[in-house]
Amino acid sequence: MQRVSRAKVTVGDDIVGEIAAGSLVLVGVTHDDTPAHAAKLADKLWNLRIFDDANGVMNVSLADASREVLVVSQFTLYGDTRKGRRPGYTDAARPEQAEPLVDAVVAELRSLGATVATGRFGAEMAVELVNDGPITLSIEV
Repeated sequence: MQRVSRAKVTVGDDIVGEIAAGSLVLVGVTHDDTPAHAAKLADKLWNLRIFDDANGVMNVSLADASREVLVVSQFTLYGDTRKGRRPGYTDAARPEQAEPLVDAVVAELRSLGATVATGRFGAEMAVELVNDGPITLSIEV
């Protein structure tokens, strides 16, 4: 999860997702992830206090600030680099398992009230962002 002042995803020449101030979330799915994990992740993302309040203290959540979220699937988060010189991706879930869970995170965020943009699952995406902070967190649920 990154706090951004803006972010966008393009596929080829097409912008497929774009936000102003908010959070860019790269979502990786592994074999034991479930719809319950997706719901818990969405709740954590929506309520995590990573934005500054009037005193400059990170005390404001996406829910409080009405900021936007850009969700991008990212299987390479589960790349294993412990052996050799090429990452292995056996810890990443297969697309048929991962795509519905990424979609579930997006759906749950929207049900919580978030304005959500997305990348395109399985596409060769270019992600552009301007960090705000920078604040970058790795979140496991």
